[in-house]
Amino acid sequence: MDCMTKAQRSRIMARIRSKDTKAEVLLRKTLWHLGFRYRKNYRKLPGTPDIALTRQKIAIFVDGDFWHARNYRKQPGDGIASHKKYWRQKLARNVERDKEVNDALTQEGWLVLRFWDSEVQKKLEGCVESVMEFASPHAPGTKASRTKASCPSAKRTNLPKKPTI
Repeated sequence: MDCMTKAQRSRIMARIRSKDTKAEVLLRKTLWHLGFRYRKNYRKLPGTPDIALTRQKIAIFVDGDFWHARNYRKQPGDGIASHKKYWRQKLARNVERDKEVNDALTQEGWLVLRFWDSEVQKKLEGCVESVMEFASPHAPGTKASRTKASCPSAKRTNLPKKPTI
C-alpha cells in the first residue's frame, strides 16, 4: 500500500524529468567546454539520444539508475517493495528497449555510449575520457578519431572544473 496520498504521489511523479537532468546537463556542459558540438535529445535517431555527436556518429545516453534497472539488469524490479508486478514489467521493458535502441543505432553506423546518472555525477572525468577515447573535437567525423591512439585530447587529464548548474 502506498504511504502517500494521490496528490502527494502525483506531485512527486510529475517532477521526474526525462530530459535535462542534472547529470545530463553536467556532461553536456563539460563536452561543450572541451570543444565538442552536439545535438541534444536528437529525435532523428532511434531512442532520441540525450547527446548526439553527429559529426563523429556517437550517440550518448545518460540513464537513470532506477528507470533503467541498474544492478538489476537480469531481474528488473527485484528491489521494489510494492506493486512488484507493475514495476517488473515496466523496468524489464525499459531494459529491453535499451537493447533494441543500441542495435538500431549500431546498424545505422552509430557508436552508442551509455552512462549511469550517478556515474556521471560522481566520476565525470572518467565519463568524459570515455567520450574522448572515441571522438576528438579537432578531427570530427574521421575514422582515425575512433581510436584511442589517434585522439590527441584523450591523453589530456586536466578537464575544466565542473560547470555550475
